[in-house]
Amino acid sequence: MLDTGLARAFLARLGAPEGRFVLRASMPAGGGAGASTAALVALARAARRDGPGLAAACLAAEGATDPLMEPDPQSVLWAPRAARVLARLAPLPRVEIVGGFLGAPQRTEPADLRFPDVADLVEAVQRAGSAAALARIATRSAERCTALRGPADDPTPRLARALGALGHLRAHTGSARGLIFAPGTIPDHAEAALREAGLAQVLRFAAGGPA
Repeated sequence: MLDTGLARAFLARLGAPEGRFVLRASMPAGGGAGASTAALVALARAARRDGPGLAAACLAAEGATDPLMEPDPQSVLWAPRAARVLARLAPLPRVEIVGGFLGAPQRTEPADLRFPDVADLVEAVQRAGSAAALARIATRSAERCTALRGPADDPTPRLARALGALGHLRAHTGSARGLIFAPGTIPDHAEAALREAGLAQVLRFAAGGPA
């Protein structure tokens, strides 16, 4: 998950002593789902260095980082190349996701700024009072990203239609893809359909709303 030299430099930045740590992950680095940041946060917490400098240390190690050191990461609008919260978001509607990873891992390049403008969607997220509304916003974001970065043959929109999903999502860097459903509506054969379309490490999970 982490290069040994990077891990040593990260711990040194946090003022932590070196030690032997074993990290295991069920998702690939380069998937766009935060695995590398999660590994750094786990390492810091194992070394008992989960303090206010953690976000800056993650940024120094990665060049771009996810808000996984935040108490509630899904509730923030985050600047990944500055490691800071831009805004606190209203609670999101409860949704269920079935997703996986399409193609080879794609490590985030900090100098890569070729992303679609989604600033207009932020206010819409704040007003999203239903799973359907949230899914429409996520779909627009995913469509803009695919139009700019490809691939043109991404099967995720087709899978969303075939399985009756409310919408779909994707990592703006990385290979993660997902379909968005209202709670309790994921078809039993959804995972098999995603695997048949070429997605790997398929799983389902819930997000937003009360647990």
